[in-house]
Amino acid sequence: MAKLRYYDAAPRASLPAPRTTPHAEFLRTGRIDRRRHWVAEQRRYLTHEEVAERTGRKLAAAGETTHKRINAFHASIQFPKMIFHRTLPNSPHLGYCHVTAAKTHLPQSRDLTWAFYFANFISDLGDETHFFDRIQTGYSRMYFAVAIEPGDEEGRMVINRDVRGNGLIFRTQDPKIALKNVLMLGARDDALRQIIRSL
Repeated sequence: MAKLRYYDAAPRASLPAPRTTPHAEFLRTGRIDRRRHWVAEQRRYLTHEEVAERTGRKLAAAGETTHKRINAFHASIQFPKMIFHRTLPNSPHLGYCHVTAAKTHLPQSRDLTWAFYFANFISDLGDETHFFDRIQTGYSRMYFAVAIEPGDEEGRMVINRDVRGNGLIFRTQDPKIALKNVLMLGARDDALRQIIRSL
């Protein structure tokens, strides 16, 4: 894949307006100058580190908002704030954000530890070497939760692939469905689950 180049598209300070109005210029010269006053040297290309930093700030802000919305639903459903983000190495404008993690007891099952993420792209989940597979870079987000378990290294969590074969609990592009699924995982009793289902 070719290495992407990014440039700063922030609005530039406008050039001072000409002293004459367009109709006066037309009356004086018989023409109106419609050329843009843009110089190619003004375009500043960004490094991948600058793009990754900007993407990270946006992902962290969206993660904060997502966490507030989840915890605002009901006092008995509260999730810890565990926000961190990563950008993709060769495409720093793409990234994902970890919002929270919790433990849930599923009926007829053992306790399940899971983590909730969102990404600013859509993809399938791959294996350990390529976590994201077939990335689609449209203007959409993907919300997903994966089952996790302690890894070999101290303090490191890995995907529990025993759950559904790939560890994926849910994946959606709809933020309302994602919120509902996270709340269902956090609900402690059936009465609260019934309320969430009816939303």
